Amino acid sequence: MRGRHVAWSVAAVLSAMASVALAADDPLKVCLDEDRPPLSVHRRDKPDAGFDVLLAQAIAERMGRPLKIQWFESRLDEDSSPQLEANALLSDGRCSLVGGYALTQDSLVAPGMKTARLPGFAGATRDDRRRRVPLGVLAPSQPYIYSPMTVVLGPKARGRKVGDIGDLAGLRLAIESGSLGDAILMTFDKGRLIDNITHLVPGRDDLLGGLERGDHDATLIDLARFDAHRAAHPDTAITASGYHYPIGANRGYVGLASDGALIAAVNKALTELSASGKIAEFGKQAGLTYLPPREPAILGDVWTKIIQR
Repeated sequence: MRGRHVAWSVAAVLSAMASVALAADDPLKVCLDEDRPPLSVHRRDKPDAGFDVLLAQAIAERMGRPLKIQWFESRLDEDSSPQLEANALLSDGRCSLVGGYALTQDSLVAPGMKTARLPGFAGATRDDRRRRVPLGVLAPSQPYIYSPMTVVLGPKARGRKVGDIGDLAGLRLAIESGSLGDAILMTFDKGRLIDNITHLVPGRDDLLGGLERGDHDATLIDLARFDAHRAAHPDTAITASGYHYPIGANRGYVGLASDGALIAAVNKALTELSASGKIAEFGKQAGLTYLPPREPAILGDVWTKIIQR
């Protein structure tokens, strides 16, 4: 009997070791936007690059797993949103984590729709572009970067001191319709800036190009977007004012609530990487103005906050 017990024990140990080996070989699949420099960039015949690429590689390494990035193309239409795109990718098993996700209460609520279409992704078939995916419930990791809005100045307003949105009075303002910046500028001080605002169509009009040419004096955009423009145009004439709008969102990973063990493992890796200064170092390598996460970790009702200001 003792010999049989020893045999069973050895078999159990070997089975556990095999399971660990299989888990180590199982790739950590992370979905990243293919065109969001300097956070994540995927170009044909060029190495993948960006802050989120470096961070995902470090997390996979700490978890002892190879990394597999599923690149996707974010889109804007009436049937889609960043929340639904992320949920569809996760629920379809395209990845276990979506990186660079804005952590707000609105973006983490249970979806009002039961299904959603997948965004375009690398390797998608015609059927993938047509079908709808049953959605799950999203769960966030702890945040790893703070993503604020900043005022960017054109050449004619260079050197303008901006300590508040009200300091933009008298400048020719440009903003993309329907954006967060649009809501902030249009509602500021009961519409005091409205007469100076020109609305542009996202994806059609060149907001930063117009600012560069002197068509406008200032705009309000995500800080990372200005970082990307500055990297692509080292001799740019537009400048950051140094002012950050006080209501901003942290970014982190999002996965499915049913995969709590993975979220916990990612949080452990993020804590270790942050404590060692690696996350800030990745931001520097990617040309990103890195700001550490701020409280609250998950932003509340941003629209109400903006209107109340």
